[in-house]
Amino acid sequence: MLNVVVLVSGGGTNLQAVIDGVEKGSITNTRIAGVISNNQNAYALTRAQKHNIPGICISPKMFETREKFNEKFLEAVDVIGPDLIVLAGFLVVIPPAMIEKYRNRIINIHPSLIPSFCGTGYYGLKVHEAALARGVRIVGATVHFVDEGTDTGPIILQKAVEVQQGDTPEALQRRVMEQAEWKILPEAVDLIANGRIIVEGNRVKRL
Repeated sequence: MLNVVVLVSGGGTNLQAVIDGVEKGSITNTRIAGVISNNQNAYALTRAQKHNIPGICISPKMFETREKFNEKFLEAVDVIGPDLIVLAGFLVVIPPAMIEKYRNRIINIHPSLIPSFCGTGYYGLKVHEAALARGVRIVGATVHFVDEGTDTGPIILQKAVEVQQGDTPEALQRRVMEQAEWKILPEAVDLIANGRIIVEGNRVKRL
């Protein structure tokens, strides 16, 4: 059984997609062991509570230094003892010590087709604003392993979504979530839970 901890900062729609997958059986061999947010008002914590999943808030604002936060954050994750850490809209930089300790056991969902519109400064609505400003016709989402770079880890899954005429950033964001993010994140968790993913260098091989 794969023990998963989900890290979230906001509403938690991707968390909900994983919860739904586990409860409906499209994600197998998996339990969500905990949810951690850096935002005590995140609706994601309410989602966790509604499904009897332990949830806690641990924020950099609670500590005098970033080093102290990083230490306590890693401790909080270690207490849960996850086999997999899922970043589902988590807007805090993951401490290097955590990346090292959980190498190839941390995944992230990013709302673009990496390597487009990714890296420092590209998150949330900013990704979709940039895509529309560039005039691209195809956008999408990517699930990837987390390494020391920003959106540079091995890619697990990608799914494309068409841009429609008259799209606003908000409309495009919603379509990317519905048609891509909420589908490939649960699929990636299921693949990992069933040992169907291995990392070779900076590439992912499906078994």
